[in-house]
Amino acid sequence: MRYLPISLLLLAWACASYPERNNFQSIETSSTSVTNPYFSNQEKDYVYKADIDLYKKTFSGILVLKKLGAQHHRIVFTTEMGNTIFDFSFKGNDFIVNHILADINKKMVINLLRKDFRTLVAENLSVLNTFTSQDGFISETEIDERVHYYHTIDGNLEKIVQTKNRKKKVSFIFSAVNEEVAKNIQILHHNIKLCIKLKAI
Repeated sequence: MRYLPISLLLLAWACASYPERNNFQSIETSSTSVTNPYFSNQEKDYVYKADIDLYKKTFSGILVLKKLGAQHHRIVFTTEMGNTIFDFSFKGNDFIVNHILADINKKMVINLLRKDFRTLVAENLSVLNTFTSQDGFISETEIDERVHYYHTIDGNLEKIVQTKNRKKKVSFIFSAVNEEVAKNIQILHHNIKLCIKLKAI
């Protein structure tokens, strides 16, 4: 019987939401939207040295993100020799595969990359709930019916966490921010072997 309280605590923790697990405090705010400014300048080409680890494969090269219009981005990943690994377009709710390497031309892989890069370039999202922590503010929102938490510290977006079934699924980590450009970005999946590392050139 002495193990019952511990079992109940573990059960309560397993059923807790992401904010509850992290001891976030719910707050009232007048803010109705949260913004990711890192790929919002239509006059700028965002160029990164990229490494993508996908299961047992590793791809390295140059990733270019370009905003072409409102809710319109194009993302091209090439080898350093210029061979295209993938070329995607996001326009409103539409996702277009302009090109993809045969080795990764699989529905599951394309869906993973689509979700990751849609989150990365989404600019303005409606806030469902707002929380505070010791580090800063957290805004809860949805992208493609998936719950995301935007962590803002000292006015800078430093992390986005996508959750599923109350658990952390994907983390988007931004660092070395300068003039609304994140010099370093890491996209880390917690349940599969997929990690994307970007370093601005």
